[in-house]
Amino acid sequence: MPWQPLPRIAFAVATYPFETKNENELPLEIGDDLYIIEETADGQWLRGYLLAPPSLLAGLTSVKGQPLEARVFSGIFPRTCVEIREVLGDGDDNSDNSSNYLGDDGAPHIGSDSGKSGVASSMRKSYLREIENGHRPHKPDDTMLSGLAGAISRVPELRIREPGAPKPAAPVPMLRLGDETPTSTMEPLVDEIASCLREWHSTNFHELLLTRQYAKLDKVSQLIQTLDLSRRQFLHNLLTTREYNALREKTVWDLVRGNKLCGGEVIVRDPNERGRVLTGDDSVVEITKLQSVMSLLDEPPQPQVELSALHHLMVDIRSFAGSSNEPTTLVLYLVSKSVGGTLTTLSESYIIEVPSGGTMGYLTRNPQMRTLFTDLTSADIGDGPSADSELYLIVKVRSPQQIVMGKPVSRSGSFGQPSTPFSTPFSKEKPPSSSGNKPSRRSLMWGTTRSAFSRGGTKLDALSEQPEDRPRTDENLESRDGAVPPSTAGSRAPRPSVDGVQPTQMFAERMVGMGVMSLNSIMKQDEETEHVVTVWSPSARFTTEKYDSAEGWDGLVRDLLESKSGHYEKSRRAERLQIHLKSFNSPDADGLIKATPTLLSGISKTNKMGFSGAPAKPRSDIYVTLTEALLSRQNLLSRFGASATAISSNVQGGNLMVSLEVRRQSGERIEECIYPSSNSDALTTWRSFAVERGEHWDQTLRLSLLPADVSMSHVVFTISDLPGTPFAIAYMPLWDQQAFLGDGPHSLLLYRLDEYTQSAQPAPTGRGGYLTLPWSARSDSSEVTGPLATLRTETYLCSTRFSQDRIVLGLLKWKEGPRDEIPSLLKQLIFVPEIEVVKLLSDVLDALFGILVEYQGNDEYEDLVFTALVRVLGIVHDRRFNLGPLVDHYAESKFNYPFATPCLVRSFTRLLTKPTESETARKLRATLKVVRHILKFITHARGQQKVKEAGIGITGSTAGFTRHLQSIFKALDSMMRSTAPVLVGSQTLAVQHFHTWLPELTGLLTTEEILHIAIDFMDSCALVKGKLVLYKLVLIINYSKLDLFSGPEQRAALSANTVRWIAPHWGRTDDVTEQWREQVRLCCSVLASQVDRLNSEIPDYIPKIVGSYLSIQATELNPKNRFSLLFPTTYPFPSKQIHGEPVQFDEALIELSAILSALSNSPNGMQLELAADDLTNLLKNTLDVYMSILQGEAFPASWLSVYIYHHKSTMRTLQYLASILLESFLPHPDEAEDFDTELWRMFFSTLLKLVGSGHLALETFSEQKRRAVWKIAGDVREHGAELLRRTWEAIGWETSPDERTRYGLTRMGGYQVQYVPTLVGPIVELCLSVHEGLRRMAVEVLQTMIVSEWTLSEDLSVIQTEMIDCLDGFFKDKTMTESILQKLFIAELLERFEPLSQVVGDPLYSALRSLVETIAEFLDLLVAVHSGDTTSEASHLINRLQLMEFLRDMQKEDIFVRYVHQLATLQYDSRNHTEAGLALRLHAEIYDWDPTKVAPALQDPDIQEQSQFERKERIYFDMIKHFEDGEAWSSALAAYKELQVQYETNIFDFSKLARTERAIATIYEKLAKGDKLVPKYFKVIYKGLGFPISLRDKSFVYEGSPTDRTSAFTDRMQEQYPAAQILTSSDVDSEVEGQYLVISSLTPHRDLNHRVFQRARVGQPIRDYLLSAHAQMFSVSSKRSTNGPVDTHYAEKMVYTTAEPFPTILRRSEIVNIHTERLSAKETALERIVRKTQEMTAVEKRLAEDDDEEIAQLMADAICISVNPVSESSVACYRQLLPAPQSDEEDEPELDQQDNAIKMALVDHAIMIKRCLTSFARSSNPILLKGYEESYKHFLTTFAPEIAIFAPAQPSRDTAPTTPSPTWQRTSPTMETEAKISGSMANPNGVVEEASAAQPISMRQRGTRLSFLGGKKKESQQSNGEASSLVQSKGDSDSNSQVSKGKDNSNRKSILRTQSNDTNNSSSPYPQPYANGIVEPTTPDWGIDRPRKSREVVDVLEGEFDRPNDGGMGFNSVRKRLSMLKLGKKPSKPNGFFMGGLNEE
Repeated sequence: MPWQPLPRIAFAVATYPFETKNENELPLEIGDDLYIIEETADGQWLRGYLLAPPSLLAGLTSVKGQPLEARVFSGIFPRTCVEIREVLGDGDDNSDNSSNYLGDDGAPHIGSDSGKSGVASSMRKSYLREIENGHRPHKPDDTMLSGLAGAISRVPELRIREPGAPKPAAPVPMLRLGDETPTSTMEPLVDEIASCLREWHSTNFHELLLTRQYAKLDKVSQLIQTLDLSRRQFLHNLLTTREYNALREKTVWDLVRGNKLCGGEVIVRDPNERGRVLTGDDSVVEITKLQSVMSLLDEPPQPQVELSALHHLMVDIRSFAGSSNEPTTLVLYLVSKSVGGTLTTLSESYIIEVPSGGTMGYLTRNPQMRTLFTDLTSADIGDGPSADSELYLIVKVRSPQQIVMGKPVSRSGSFGQPSTPFSTPFSKEKPPSSSGNKPSRRSLMWGTTRSAFSRGGTKLDALSEQPEDRPRTDENLESRDGAVPPSTAGSRAPRPSVDGVQPTQMFAERMVGMGVMSLNSIMKQDEETEHVVTVWSPSARFTTEKYDSAEGWDGLVRDLLESKSGHYEKSRRAERLQIHLKSFNSPDADGLIKATPTLLSGISKTNKMGFSGAPAKPRSDIYVTLTEALLSRQNLLSRFGASATAISSNVQGGNLMVSLEVRRQSGERIEECIYPSSNSDALTTWRSFAVERGEHWDQTLRLSLLPADVSMSHVVFTISDLPGTPFAIAYMPLWDQQAFLGDGPHSLLLYRLDEYTQSAQPAPTGRGGYLTLPWSARSDSSEVTGPLATLRTETYLCSTRFSQDRIVLGLLKWKEGPRDEIPSLLKQLIFVPEIEVVKLLSDVLDALFGILVEYQGNDEYEDLVFTALVRVLGIVHDRRFNLGPLVDHYAESKFNYPFATPCLVRSFTRLLTKPTESETARKLRATLKVVRHILKFITHARGQQKVKEAGIGITGSTAGFTRHLQSIFKALDSMMRSTAPVLVGSQTLAVQHFHTWLPELTGLLTTEEILHIAIDFMDSCALVKGKLVLYKLVLIINYSKLDLFSGPEQRAALSANTVRWIAPHWGRTDDVTEQWREQVRLCCSVLASQVDRLNSEIPDYIPKIVGSYLSIQATELNPKNRFSLLFPTTYPFPSKQIHGEPVQFDEALIELSAILSALSNSPNGMQLELAADDLTNLLKNTLDVYMSILQGEAFPASWLSVYIYHHKSTMRTLQYLASILLESFLPHPDEAEDFDTELWRMFFSTLLKLVGSGHLALETFSEQKRRAVWKIAGDVREHGAELLRRTWEAIGWETSPDERTRYGLTRMGGYQVQYVPTLVGPIVELCLSVHEGLRRMAVEVLQTMIVSEWTLSEDLSVIQTEMIDCLDGFFKDKTMTESILQKLFIAELLERFEPLSQVVGDPLYSALRSLVETIAEFLDLLVAVHSGDTTSEASHLINRLQLMEFLRDMQKEDIFVRYVHQLATLQYDSRNHTEAGLALRLHAEIYDWDPTKVAPALQDPDIQEQSQFERKERIYFDMIKHFEDGEAWSSALAAYKELQVQYETNIFDFSKLARTERAIATIYEKLAKGDKLVPKYFKVIYKGLGFPISLRDKSFVYEGSPTDRTSAFTDRMQEQYPAAQILTSSDVDSEVEGQYLVISSLTPHRDLNHRVFQRARVGQPIRDYLLSAHAQMFSVSSKRSTNGPVDTHYAEKMVYTTAEPFPTILRRSEIVNIHTERLSAKETALERIVRKTQEMTAVEKRLAEDDDEEIAQLMADAICISVNPVSESSVACYRQLLPAPQSDEEDEPELDQQDNAIKMALVDHAIMIKRCLTSFARSSNPILLKGYEESYKHFLTTFAPEIAIFAPAQPSRDTAPTTPSPTWQRTSPTMETEAKISGSMANPNGVVEEASAAQPISMRQRGTRLSFLGGKKKESQQSNGEASSLVQSKGDSDSNSQVSKGKDNSNRKSILRTQSNDTNNSSSPYPQPYANGIVEPTTPDWGIDRPRKSREVVDVLEGEFDRPNDGGMGFNSVRKRLSMLKLGKKPSKPNGFFMGGLNEE
């Protein structure tokens, strides 16, 4: 199909999914971002690029903190599946102006890329940003979207691209700023959430996953789900306004939490502004407050819990599970439990009747199912500051039980089933079966029995049915529920029992269980919750049931439910309830029910027993609680007119029930006044449920009586024992001694019920009447013979009509009482409980004002009433009672005492006139708290007085009243001005409350007068000190808040006076105390409250703000873990705990910076010209403050919104300051000396700091931050560039025409030269900006600096130095951007000097070119080091080294040193210790060993100033430490030796010299004992065009670890170059595409002329160390010939020379030379012998570790070949190359170096074979034993010359008695074996030491050395020949000096008799360490036992060699002596070959 190219790329979003069918089609998902470049002719198909979300795998290679890059796919897709959102610009119009950002409100034309820099193909990956889903701010209209062709035709300026033209490159994702969707205006959070989620996904999610932070990942994913749900809720628009407000706040805080979790900055979004991001146009105070709270806290700070707030709880019984058919009663009420454990019943009861049989259909929607417990206080629910009580819901379950006449029912009886007769408690008869149904499960709802939980019973387990019959052991042990099945409900008729007796039946209600649930947590949450309450019953059995809180157990059950056994079980009849709960907060329950009709409509209220605060509505409830009856057998019933008597025996006490009535004095019942519950109807007679003797009822009733009845009524209780009639009576009067009965418990006397006590009043006969008897029991009952029977009750009065306090009652009836009691009553009012006053508040106030008016003019009465009034009003401040509104209500509607005014004024004035008297002062302090209310009374009284006066024609009394009023304030003023210490309390209270008084004066005075009073009062506080200053400042804030002063005149007056009021309390100071800080903070709060209306006061405030800021900044700031909320308006300041790490900030600095910003952005401006201070100093200080703010000293830099706000604010301020500088501080050139260089420098520094701030570099930010910064500040950099141009040009001077032509500058030089080189660094930083306008301006400034510097000195080195310093600093902490990578400013700088380039040989242009080349090279090196984009660690290190070399050449020592230490740290962290030491050497090389030269201090690393010697010495110590850690002994030794020379010859410090030499000795010792392995080396050739030129076709030697295999090294190289192919041969063309690595292994080239080959017995590790230390040449054998005559043998090697010796910093070195080397026959021989010895030693070690048959055979064969005299493969054949003596008499000829090396190599080989054969001999392996037998004799003949060298024959002892005998050391093969073991353990690394060759011992010496053995000389059998091993010398000497000159064969054969400990190359690589880890090299291990068989073989074979030679000591004797010493006993055969005792060890 023909494709038509589009002139511009179109951006589209997939709106419909598309499944692919063909290969070139793109699969689409909804929301995919697409860039379209072509379409078909019909417009139905499009071609373009799909930007898929980034793959999580990309996170493996991503840069930390950077978003993942999107994946791009190309293909075709149908037009119908996408929606075109935007046609992008050409890229030419605006792509080169990166400042062309359009804000959200911009209206770009179609085709422009709003809010972006444009899209240009040259953009590189730093511009790659994720595409943000969602609409563009300008959506093209529908006509345009109908087809792309249409879109093209409507834009006439578009040019159609030719079909043959190349397609545009794949577009980069756009850098978006304004990406709002249409919903964003209504719900900004929709876009905010989307932006956050995209950013977290692309930037943080993969990081958390790959670093395995699963806990944090889980939190983030939960947050994402929550936010996604919130976003959908916003979009669907289905919530109420209140719900939306709550959701916005929650969402904003969720976003804050998410950003904190992801480590991002906190962006301020205001929930009150619909969640939008607050911008630079919003209030800085609000932004700062929100920012601080969001950044430091985890949740919004909740306002202080107001204790007067009321809580309500809805309880809805959803379902009830029980297994009986009887009706059940549920009683619900609330109790409170204090910390001490005391229980208080809080609420009335609420009763739910569950009918029998489960027929509950009518209750389906019955409101009786639920109730609202009302009016709970914060203290009740445990939510107050000191609240510690717990709130519980109690559910009591009662059910009827049958009672048998004449028989007490056991509590275990079932509901309605008669118990077995009392006479037969142990009857075995089966109880009668029920005539009714089986117990059934009942559901409270829906009237069915099918499920106990039909309304959401899923939370309840199914409950098993109880069996009908259960064997009983004892009736008394049965549980309360019983095991007998219940009868049919309601069956009242008697039934025959088992024994035929027919007792009468009746029912009584009993309590069968109780459930308890804690409510504290539920009351504090808003959500509705469902809970299951388990019902518990007392258990008669001793159960082992666990009381698990998870199953509904609560310890409170024990307190409320008695159990004789002390055990409880889950009730079987009333198993559990499902309860639905919801708590509410509302001041009024009725209002709440109206406001929440969906939940609470028709609900029944259950009141709290008592008042939660001051009662707002009349209430008169009397609560009576029936507790228990003391009716035990010992208690005596009182009688009328007789002594107490015992309780009748008929009273069993099993079914005690109380009846209650309320009667008048006459005995007449009061009808329907008893309410058992909040939802029950009124009763006349109430009956309790039945209890057994000793049990409690604990039932509470409410009595509701008419006021007239209360004082005349009493309550009557009668007690009966069912089924009997009542037998006792008690009564309780409600009125006692002119007051209501006191609250609390009462003990009522129980009287026997008879003819005398059945009536209230006496009978006509005058006898009887219970009212004539005492009602309560006396505490003294000595008259009676035993304890009296009593009934215990409690009463509680909750009434606004009656009082229980006699003083209150007396006060209310003051008119009726005697006059002289009034003062006494008034004085005693202070002792009355507050609640008594509160309940009758209006009446009490009426009484007080009545007395006041009655006795006006009487000072005593006035003052007493005033004091009493203050006491009553003081209850307003009691937080338990919200009394304020009630007092106000009384004053406004009930108060009517017009003549009270003068009395109140007089009393108050009297107090104020004597404020210092102690009694008056106390009263005054109390009065000052309530002056507001007193003034309210005065105001209302004055109004009423005016009305009365007007009524009788009096006018004009106002002046006198005003005078009286003003006298109060004058007295107050004089009190405030007093400095008497006693007045501080009164003054404080006056200042704290004064603002509340002023609004009460509005009815008395004009606003002007009130304002004057306020100002005068504040002026009177001028001298206050200490905390009073703080309260004074709070008062100013409160003035500002008063509506009274909201008018413009009043505000202006307040603002003008505030300057004066707060001036002394802030500003510059040297003594910053905590009090002063608090003053400064409150001054900030004062200004915050007035900031909108300040004008001329601003210049007075700025110096104070700046001074305060600089004073606090100079102090030390410590991290804090508490945060005081900003801009406090109260004192003490509210504060919150900060969770997590302490944060460093200072509230005062934050507030000062915010206020400064607010004033500077004020519409009226800063007006600094009007400031009183010196303007120059003020400007400098102001710039200091702004610089501090920009540097993040005022608040943490992570407070993004505030920080960016201050950037914008500072920009505005700098523009204003520039105008002052240009106007007043720019002198004429003739007065140049007046130019203030420092002031202008500070200005430019601040400006450059601002525009160069990383917080404005939008192009480097993640999406969310980019959007926020753009919204808050816009394009600050553009304004900054303009301001820089204006001010920089202003300080330059006019240029001449010639200069204008040369440089293209109109102004330059002049004052500008003052700022070179100071400002070069900041300007160069701006040159690196991506912002083009800013960069061009910076380049222009840099040009003027270069020209100025050249003009002055004709040298640009100063500028070059500054530029290098700046670039280095910039790269340390800045993000790489496009302009840096492309070095844009360099090209722009050259362009500025274009005219000069036309002039041939212009010196400035040449210098400039040189400067530019240097800087360009430095930039390249910096980018390479800091880009984090290196292909491998090696290339990264190379880049660093190149950069360091550059810095060294540039003599930038400090920067060079920093990079050296960074490199050392990098290597150390990678565990490359040697390379870290080599890096430090680069630093050491800078210094000389000169103790007189001083090395300056360094900042990074932090090193103090010291001499060069000390500095170099310190670095050497660090180097050596690294070398030793890396086991680079050669490098460590070299460093030590250099120190050794300096200590010995330079500073002569012998103590350090000694330490150094000890260290050197330690290293040599380690080398001698160590098992150091040579590192492996590998050659790597880089082939193919895929490698960079720096690697292509080059060969390197890489160093690996000693244990590296080629395969492991290959794998590592493959990881570094995943695309490379690994080859083993280099047959690859250099020009081939791709990457190819040719890898092979190398060995260090051995110098065969090294002196180490001239010595035998040199340990292999030492030999390797000497030959491979500092390896620079490596070889690999290319050809070898070892056949034929030995003199024709040769070998060829390829030798590679590297650029530097190993070890190197890079662990690699380039091969610089390759040559071939041919080895001669002798060299080949030497190499082969050494190699063969090495190989066989390696096999020997393996054999010692693993006795494998294959290895054993290999070793045996190798030795067999080596000792075979005729084998060509034996190295012994190379002896032919050595010169032989011409005749037997001749001495051995002199050997040259090569010959001697071969000879020593053969000796080493022979020693190795001998050691192996010896180990064969003691092995139990038959292969090795056989090898020993076959090879031993051949060995002695084949290697006879070598044996003679290392074990020469011994001369006769007789012939040379005094000559040191070399053969003394001989010993038996067995001893050799044992010595081998010793050697193998002692010398595991094969360091060869031959004692006999080195230091022969004479006989005399032997005698002396062995003297410790004791005994006679001839007791040879008692001595131990092995002792010689204890005295062997360990010296090494040249074996040539010990070569035996004798020709005697017997001497040759003596080899096997020589102690060979020191010739042993260890066969065991594991030396035995001591406990401290040190290997003891000389500890012999004599404990190894050789098997008998092998010993016999050895002895037989060696027997012929055991005879003594030339009188020498015989073999046997030595062996005997050895065995004697070893075993401590004689052998069985003294002269035999067998060492029989050896096995016994």
